[in-house]
Amino acid sequence: MGMQPFAGRAAIAGIGMTALTRESGRTELDLAREACRAACADAGLEPADIDAVLSYHLNDSAPVTQVARALGIERLGWHNDIAGGGTQAASILGDAAMLIHAGLARNILIYRALNGRSGKRMNTVSTGPQERFTYGLAGPIPMFAMAATRYLHETGLGERHLHAVVAQSRVNAAANPRALRRQPLPYEEYLARPYVSTPLRTVDCCQETDGACALVVSGVLAGPHIQAVVRGGGPGSSAMDRAPDVTAIFSAYVAPMLWDASGMRPSDVDVALPYDAYSWLVPRQLEDFGLVSRADLGPYLLERRHTWVNPHGGLLSEGYVHGLNNVAQAVRELRDGREVALVTGFGGSYGSAALLAS
Repeated sequence: MGMQPFAGRAAIAGIGMTALTRESGRTELDLAREACRAACADAGLEPADIDAVLSYHLNDSAPVTQVARALGIERLGWHNDIAGGGTQAASILGDAAMLIHAGLARNILIYRALNGRSGKRMNTVSTGPQERFTYGLAGPIPMFAMAATRYLHETGLGERHLHAVVAQSRVNAAANPRALRRQPLPYEEYLARPYVSTPLRTVDCCQETDGACALVVSGVLAGPHIQAVVRGGGPGSSAMDRAPDVTAIFSAYVAPMLWDASGMRPSDVDVALPYDAYSWLVPRQLEDFGLVSRADLGPYLLERRHTWVNPHGGLLSEGYVHGLNNVAQAVRELRDGREVALVTGFGGSYGSAALLAS
């Protein structure tokens, strides 16, 4: 693939978020407007300076034309409502970078807004037609729990390692005032939590959250820049009926693409923000992206050497804005002295990844 032509040409100049809650009492449009205004202010822009607006959603949000109107953007250029969920969290950065590289926009607003707890809840979303013939699965959690069972068997990981992922996310979230789950999670308390679908307990699953997050991607302003973005997938945990490996998630397919497209190596990454919809996805992505070898995963997690993974608590402990809040945290980390951040977007076998650099 080689280096991407837009590498380094687009910067994330602004970030904005609403408070994260379990019942916002507000419309998705109101949440989106607040986050977008905050992102513009953070970038030193007025909404009128925005010439493109992008969002992704599953018919559970305010469309970009409504948000642009609510922000007072009189003349709207390129705009798109992208159909999709977590797979888009990283790749929407590529959409923005390509628009800037093509000369179609200078300042692009990206947002994700949802009432994911009080409104349309993700745990009721169908995983697609394969539900009809894949072991009677109903919804995403049983499907990914089955893939988790196989992955734990193959790697020798178990509930102590899943606990280490969740407990460390709580430790990381403790200093984050935005986080919804900040209390410690001892091992005995973890074991007492009920299963949703074995081996996944309630705390092994990301939160359902009301809130919004927004970014300003610019071709003229400074900020952490977008080095590489990839998107892809194959048969795996989203298509178990035809998968040679049911544990294969998106990272098994996109990781080689990312290193090829970026000219970077895993050792260049000093903060990782993987899409942690379920606890077992953290070791799987660390392995797939070459950050930790399979043989080292067990002690690595138990010794809590993964403090640099989702330092804000991630989707497990901060909240769930369909992964865009992880991207916002990557920007904070790069502003605070980190040099290269990995962010990912998960949708089972399909997804995306991006490398951001200070």
